[in-house]
Amino acid sequence: MPKIIIDGTEFEADEGVTVLQVIRANGIKIPTICYHEALKPIGACNLCGVEVRGRAGKPRVLLSCILKARNGLEVKTRSELVTSARKSAFRNLLAMAPQSKFIRDLAVEYGVDLGPAPDGCLRCRLCIRVCSEIGGGGALKREKRDGITFVVPREGLCIGCGTCSNICPTGAIRMIDEDGVRVISIRDEVIGVHVMERCEACGRYFASQKFIKHVQVRTSEHNNVKEHHLYCPTCVKLFSTRVKSSSRMKRLG
Repeated sequence: MPKIIIDGTEFEADEGVTVLQVIRANGIKIPTICYHEALKPIGACNLCGVEVRGRAGKPRVLLSCILKARNGLEVKTRSELVTSARKSAFRNLLAMAPQSKFIRDLAVEYGVDLGPAPDGCLRCRLCIRVCSEIGGGGALKREKRDGITFVVPREGLCIGCGTCSNICPTGAIRMIDEDGVRVISIRDEVIGVHVMERCEACGRYFASQKFIKHVQVRTSEHNNVKEHHLYCPTCVKLFSTRVKSSSRMKRLG
């Protein structure tokens, strides 16, 4: 029965098994994604690399899922060389699946720093500008974190209009309306949480209470003698069409 040394400890191995099988049989942790016990290993993800000594004594990294265990073989699952190869493998995987939380969580578990996670934000600043110049809330700003610029919320300034989410070209800013509450966020940071107002005509939630108050304040100095109602855009358009139709009929009559 072959005996191999893993991280300085000797283990017995059955004939014909791989180094990865010996590693896992003895409770040693090593990352894998493409490996499954029911299938023939192909070494696609490159995460299970281990350091071995070549014939000339020079260390190199080989994939443990396809490396056969042989008597006297010495391998390391933790070394600078392994960490470097593993980091490269994780980065290659992220290039194909940049938003994968699974890959990032696995990298963290094995101490591999992949840098800030991509957030889908292009830093085009449309959201910042529209919030400041059109909405008037000024709820977003740019901020540097570890040398990288991010779009981040200004606490308490969001009015819940949702314009930032609507104008975002990549969908990085999300707006979710559920059970009368609107939540606007970017990445895992909340920009604003708002209670919604119902349309007096159809009963559907259509705008945040804070946005309605904001509009009322900004238009308070205008001369206005009309009776105020809380109508959603659909109902406003419907009523407007009916009024115009009624006026036209009166003129024709």
